[in-house]
Amino acid sequence: MWQRRLRRFGLPARPQTDVRARLVPAFPESSGRLWAVFGVGPDAAARLMRWSGRLGPVLVALFAGVLRFWNLGSPRKVIFDETYYPKDAWSLLQYGYEGTWAKNANDALVGHPPQLLLSPEHSYVVHPPMGKWLIAVGEGLFGMNPFGWRFMVALLGTLSVLLVCRIGRRLMRSTALGCLAGGLLAVDGLHFVMSRTALLDLIVMFWVVAAFGCLLVDRDRTRARLAAALPVGHGGTSRSSEAEKGGGIARPDEGVGDRLRLGWRPWRIAAGLCLGLATATKWNGLYYLAAFALMAVLWDVAARRTAGARHPFRSAVRRDAVPAFGATVVVALATYLASWSGWIATKGGYYRDWATSPEGRTGAWTWLPDWLRSLWHYQTEVYSFHTGLTTPHAYQSNPWSWLVLGRPVSYFYEDPKVGQDGCTAAEGCAREVLALGTPLLWWAACFALLYVLYRWLFKRDWRAGAIVCGVAAGYLPWFLYQERTIFLFYAVVFVPFLCLALAMMLGAIVGPPGSTERRRTVGAVGAGVLVLLIAWNFIYFYPLYTGMPIPKSAWHHRMWFDTWV
Repeated sequence: MWQRRLRRFGLPARPQTDVRARLVPAFPESSGRLWAVFGVGPDAAARLMRWSGRLGPVLVALFAGVLRFWNLGSPRKVIFDETYYPKDAWSLLQYGYEGTWAKNANDALVGHPPQLLLSPEHSYVVHPPMGKWLIAVGEGLFGMNPFGWRFMVALLGTLSVLLVCRIGRRLMRSTALGCLAGGLLAVDGLHFVMSRTALLDLIVMFWVVAAFGCLLVDRDRTRARLAAALPVGHGGTSRSSEAEKGGGIARPDEGVGDRLRLGWRPWRIAAGLCLGLATATKWNGLYYLAAFALMAVLWDVAARRTAGARHPFRSAVRRDAVPAFGATVVVALATYLASWSGWIATKGGYYRDWATSPEGRTGAWTWLPDWLRSLWHYQTEVYSFHTGLTTPHAYQSNPWSWLVLGRPVSYFYEDPKVGQDGCTAAEGCAREVLALGTPLLWWAACFALLYVLYRWLFKRDWRAGAIVCGVAAGYLPWFLYQERTIFLFYAVVFVPFLCLALAMMLGAIVGPPGSTERRRTVGAVGAGVLVLLIAWNFIYFYPLYTGMPIPKSAWHHRMWFDTWV
């Protein structure tokens, strides 16, 4: 009231802002000047800009796919933990549960002719079956060989690049920055190696990124629903029909913000399904389930506050928290149980008949189905295994060293002599598959993490907060298990978020819209140089990512630190 009284004496009124624009920011329109440089006319430039949001990510993903599928069957060996998961996957195809392989099964698999030394006797495995079922798809299509057991992992690695392009575009409202984030992921060495190796961690990463994308779509759609319900105009009585026509300015409304029900949210259910699939691959997906479920509720709180809610937190808890719990936690739990269908439907799996044993017939839960009690016992035994795993390993590393690539993991190493395995150097050669992130990318991402932390804590930038959440959920929990045997390649699950953080920082280096031409030119040159150096760094280490034979001296030159050997 006092402000309106002062306006009689000349105090200017604050400019009215359309709350719809705050709830659902529009994609900025490109001026088309870049296309004009290449001689493209205005109409063709408009069509290209319209299709760039779809075509650009597809082209980046195709580039990533060519890199990952090229010579995918090399090395023709069972490398590192491929000694577990491809064989378990094949066993699932045969029996529905993990059987037992002979001790010399690895050599027999890649022998001439290959042999499958598998028996139906159950074996003790410590990871859920979902990731192995996916690996089994490739084996069913292409056979029990290196290409077959790596096929689905390479496909998911390629699709994850496409997802990051689209996610970055939606998150930062920029097709260029979205494609840049996907391009950075395409040339990250750790993601590249994990995409060409039949391990479970990249599969977890794929489902985590898919869940993040689903939650972003859900966020935009629910905020659009709030925006459409806000009053428009000076009278405060016009509703969504006028808003859609663009007539008037939408104002915050307490009734809409506090009491509007957001209705059916299929994208949140899809996110719960993806998080369930991540957890059903490896248990570290649980951390993302908890973090993303909390983040989604906080997004609802912020949306209701922007829409005018007087008590946004209370309103979100009353109207959104229970449906969010059902769409994420309940759906994820149901998905996890469904992933054990093969173990449940058969009788040969490890601990499958525990509930009917003398030990299993006692206790307070005997009224539950036998399969459920047996499965629960199995899960408790697996938890004890994981928390008690302290066996030393040559390539284990502390999470403090992960971001600076302190101790990468060697999956495969041979030193052929001249004339063997393509070696042409008189000094002899080295062949290695090293799970090492592209160094310049990771070291630049350390600064990018500081930037997004600054944006989140001091600028209240929700986009930066979402990226921080994605990194924290995949990284911080490992600090609770520093005595456990853990490895750098576990970090692949949050590599996409490092690339998003770096793309966001590079966008800031280029400069925001409205900056002077000189400012944006200098920024674009600086950002472009960094991107080119990262690409060169990937090319330089490419032989170490693919097991190519290189002279011993060239291999030593790439061992930048003693801890990489």
